[in-house]
Amino acid sequence: MNPYNKIYSPMQFYGQPYACPMNPGYICPFYQPMEEDDFEDLYNEEDEKYLEGDDMMRQRPQDINRIMARINQQFNNFYTELQRYGVQRVVTRNIFRNIVTYVLRNEDNYAGNITQKTNALFNAYSRDNARIFTILRGYGVPTNRINQIIRAIIRFTLENIEEAPTIGWSQWEDLGGILTSGPAVASWQTNRLDVFGRGQNNALWHKWWDGSRWSEWEDLGGVLTSSPDAVSWGPNRIDVFGRGQNNALWHKWWNGSSWSQWEDLGGVLTSDPAVASWQANRLDVFGRGQNNALWHKWWNGIRWSEWEDLGGVLTSAPAAVSWGPNRIDVFGRGQNNSLWHKWWNGIRWSQWEDLGGGAISSAPAAASTAPNRLEVFARGGNNQLLFRTWNGSRWSGWQSLAGVLTSEPAAVSWGGNRLDVFARGQNNHLWHIWRP
Repeated sequence: MNPYNKIYSPMQFYGQPYACPMNPGYICPFYQPMEEDDFEDLYNEEDEKYLEGDDMMRQRPQDINRIMARINQQFNNFYTELQRYGVQRVVTRNIFRNIVTYVLRNEDNYAGNITQKTNALFNAYSRDNARIFTILRGYGVPTNRINQIIRAIIRFTLENIEEAPTIGWSQWEDLGGILTSGPAVASWQTNRLDVFGRGQNNALWHKWWDGSRWSEWEDLGGVLTSSPDAVSWGPNRIDVFGRGQNNALWHKWWNGSSWSQWEDLGGVLTSDPAVASWQANRLDVFGRGQNNALWHKWWNGIRWSEWEDLGGVLTSAPAAVSWGPNRIDVFGRGQNNSLWHKWWNGIRWSQWEDLGGGAISSAPAAASTAPNRLEVFARGGNNQLLFRTWNGSRWSGWQSLAGVLTSEPAAVSWGGNRLDVFARGQNNHLWHIWRP
């Protein structure tokens, strides 16, 4: 059970009428001094265990302790002021700890500048933790002063949140070009990257890393009405997909010596396509259909299937990745703007699951660095790159890798713990960040 949803009766806190210490002429009808033990259920070790199991990476006890240490130093005057009303220091400390914890758990759910987020979190905290306000009013603290103190703690917490560690990630680099879509990326061998995007002429453009340097951009033709997606199922093989002028799925591939012509694979897509491959000469392609559901088409090595409807209601293009034979994981943004997930286990498709963690503002991208390991990326509310992982047993929360994105990201891993992520920047160039 979430300990922050406990229900408290006012009679748990209030007793006989009491003269307010700050206003002796005012008789508070509910006030009763509290002992430390009476307040232990507001925040205790069980709450920290709950936080450790939560899906937000910032909700670790050490993060709470770090911010609380700063609050204790910065706002000693609040402790002194509330003590004059009869609020024991331990009570104030636990209230502040409760506020810090709430902000860390919920701040990614709100967009805007720090004032807007402070206001939104204050309103949410007031709704979800009305007992705190009732407790302090019971001591005789004026409502407007309670509001000021709680707002100050919320804002201070927001100002002192440190991004989750991004140790090992490079800085962003500008790779040039002028893109009119998000990028796509594939890798067919160690230290090889092939990146694609739609150019100003709506054709497919290509740039590659050969292990020592980046090529110039080359025009591969076609007329795209979406971002492309790409995958490699073997050495020196690349398959690229995009939506054509007729809203059908179009396909082009590199066979090791030359590029094919574009081929029309039919369907009616309302998003960019996504593609994954779980074995040689196998392709699974996904897109959003006219009913906003996920649609699927696959190449089995001999022929293409018909399209099948996999359900759901998507508000973005999907992303797809495979981490092992006969395994596919698909992601998309749902109607609540959070990340949704569906997977094929070799026998059947799962139901859709909401992975929560806050809103995203783009289609996701997915990569895998090992069996049963998933890395998902998306643009956040402030246009930064967000990143979360599945470690084989649970999902992390989102963390920020900074940047200013003007498209959805693309991601790939070519070996070990290596990840390469691309996106369009504010100057419409291709931008790149990587983890060795």
